[in-house]
Amino acid sequence: MRFSTSGSAEPALRIMPGSGARTLVLVLHGGRITSSEPARTHHLAYQRMLPIARGVRRRTGSEVWLLRNRFRGWNAPDLHPVADARWALAEAARRHPGARIVVVGHSLGGRVALRVADADGVAGVCALAPWTEADDPVDQLAGRAVLIVHGDNDRITSPAASADYADRAGARLEVVRGSGHAMLRHRRTWDRLVHRFVADLVAEEERR
Repeated sequence: MRFSTSGSAEPALRIMPGSGARTLVLVLHGGRITSSEPARTHHLAYQRMLPIARGVRRRTGSEVWLLRNRFRGWNAPDLHPVADARWALAEAARRHPGARIVVVGHSLGGRVALRVADADGVAGVCALAPWTEADDPVDQLAGRAVLIVHGDNDRITSPAASADYADRAGARLEVVRGSGHAMLRHRRTWDRLVHRFVADLVAEEERR
């Protein structure tokens, strides 16, 4: 799948087929505040999300899409990763009409996940150690299930900012004690929270 709005860089999707669940999961990797360097699948930000994507697929049976952005940066005012995520969501709606979608993102990807929650079909957002700012909007989260998870030893993105955002959005906040930005310490706790959040939404869809 290809998409380009500037230059030769294009986003790409790694699709992990599911086993019948009617909920699709879009996974978004992290990045930098500003960078026009192309994002690559060997970058740590992308590699960090591979086990999360595989774990969600294994535990829930959902089809999982791992997006590789065009660029590493948030790149205001262009917001390249937001455009890339909206492209992926439009592709999901085209390929799976009527499917419910859960968006899972880490760091910059967490900010993107929260920002694109207003897309058609999005039922929930799970933001892991998200980069948030005080003026980030929250109205787009209305009617969506939202989980924010942050380690209290994070030195890259702010746990306090996540708490403020969760309060403004009326979102559920989980703090992983003793864990930092990379989600390496207490990894099972991070995985359990993500898997349970997605599994609950999958089960809700199966009951409909």
